Amino acid sequence: MTSDTGASHISSRDNPLLKDLRKLAQDPGAYRKLGRLWLEGDHLCRAALARGVKPAIAVFSESFWPKAPAEWSVGAIKTVVVADDLLRGISGLESPAPMGFVLDAPVRPELLPNAPTVVLDRLQDAGNAGSILRSAAAFGFTQVVALKGTAALWAPKVLRAGMGAHFGLRLIEGVDLDVLDGLKVPLVATSSHRGEWLHKADLPHPCAWLMGHEGQGVSPALEARATRHIRIAQPGGEESLNVAAAAAICLHASGAALQAE
Repeated sequence: MTSDTGASHISSRDNPLLKDLRKLAQDPGAYRKLGRLWLEGDHLCRAALARGVKPAIAVFSESFWPKAPAEWSVGAIKTVVVADDLLRGISGLESPAPMGFVLDAPVRPELLPNAPTVVLDRLQDAGNAGSILRSAAAFGFTQVVALKGTAALWAPKVLRAGMGAHFGLRLIEGVDLDVLDGLKVPLVATSSHRGEWLHKADLPHPCAWLMGHEGQGVSPALEARATRHIRIAQPGGEESLNVAAAAAICLHASGAALQAE
């Protein structure tokens, strides 16, 4: 039924929307099949609104709906209020949020040849992928290319780890290596054993940083395309850095070098 506020109320577990939300919340690839995204919680929803994203559906729990900020529902095409226990049953979080947005899944954009870019090569961990998106957005890298075999960038765990960075980036995912032929910027590969020391290097800008698989690093085929190789000084003697940590260090160095010019 629909209330006089214009919000539709859902009290049945078998409601088609709730079935879709359960899939979107729990299946990393469901957004590709359904053409929708599920943003759970006010932080991600605020980040989307701040970037001008218009939600297809704003979803609120019954208990939260009366105190929800008006701007969260005004911008949505449709508003839905769900019984608290049903909304909790959708969540993939230990502490379920009382609201969320359904968005239309974005259309994959065209590659911009000269954009500051991060290339993700078969990264498996959603937390690493989301963290790198945050670093990219923070340090002025506006385009992220995820090669086939990389964690789905719009999956729920990657969205949460990205903390809203997704909405400020050009995300091109699930592509073959030859897509990189369209890049006109230098390709810079990280390595633990060869190349210039990062703290001494004259970094090109714009450029494309190549970040590889957590265990295997950048693939030989991708590394062969690199025009520069960079390694990070590790005076503590550890064998290697987590890829998200390495990305943050490298992207910060690029951003700092640009700012210093």
